[in-house]
Amino acid sequence: MSGVPRTLSVRHETRYDYDTPVEVAQHSAHLRPRETELQRVLGWELQIDPEPEGGRAAVQESRDAFGNWRHGFGHARVHDRLTVTSSFRVQLLPPPALDLSASPPWQQAVQALQYRAGAQQPDAVEFVLGSPFAPVDAALAAFGGDLFAPERPLLALAWDLMVRVHERMRYEPHSTSVATDALQALAHGRGVCQDFAHLMIGVLRSRGLAARYVSGYLLTQPPPGQPRLVGADASHAWVAVWCPLNGWVALDPTNKVAVAQDHVTLAFGRDYADVAPLRGVIRGGGTTPPHVAVTVEPLA
Repeated sequence: MSGVPRTLSVRHETRYDYDTPVEVAQHSAHLRPRETELQRVLGWELQIDPEPEGGRAAVQESRDAFGNWRHGFGHARVHDRLTVTSSFRVQLLPPPALDLSASPPWQQAVQALQYRAGAQQPDAVEFVLGSPFAPVDAALAAFGGDLFAPERPLLALAWDLMVRVHERMRYEPHSTSVATDALQALAHGRGVCQDFAHLMIGVLRSRGLAARYVSGYLLTQPPPGQPRLVGADASHAWVAVWCPLNGWVALDPTNKVAVAQDHVTLAFGRDYADVAPLRGVIRGGGTTPPHVAVTVEPLA
């Protein structure tokens, strides 16, 4: 790691106050942040209340198909609430400066990702295929339209696509759900960060390019003179596009910016379904949605 680092502290609390008691539950969490070339994890702690069946030692830790940390735990005793809290610190380096016009033409990236007998394919090829929330579809390809001019530099194209998604989609909390896919988000013309990311990924894949979904957190700045509020930040999502020259380049269509030292990477996959922070199967519980509070604070 090189450059001037920035240290952020993150606390992510998910609380369920169930309508009816839960008799049995099994949960899977993607809450431990991963190390990257620009992100070093300084410490991580997972708190679960009530304690899982079998105690802390019974929490199963593994890596998923994309190398993300995954934790499984269960409850076999009746409970009417559940609180899962992930706390950690990360040290972040600034990403390298991007020369958008210096990247290779987008068709060159498409060719590099296509199968050729005897040729070694890049690992990014698995992110060319459509997925449930970011499919390959003609309507998504059409959304990119004129941006995909012949010989256009890939990163310049990706940047302009990010801008197009940002400008044509309206950010509107609670307007969609975790089950909304890229085509539905495009039809609605509104959504949240998850929808912005799925739409941009779907467009890139529909043109034969590799793009992955990144889940994480964003440090938001309070207005001048106002204190930071505990729990005022939120989970976030953005896009990484693969370039033969630059590798994975992360862009945030919700905010129309390149990902930098305000973004904390948690996990990445094909779409939200691969990296949902917390999911589970329960008997009982009712329909009360969870309460989620995220706090991201700068330490240095």
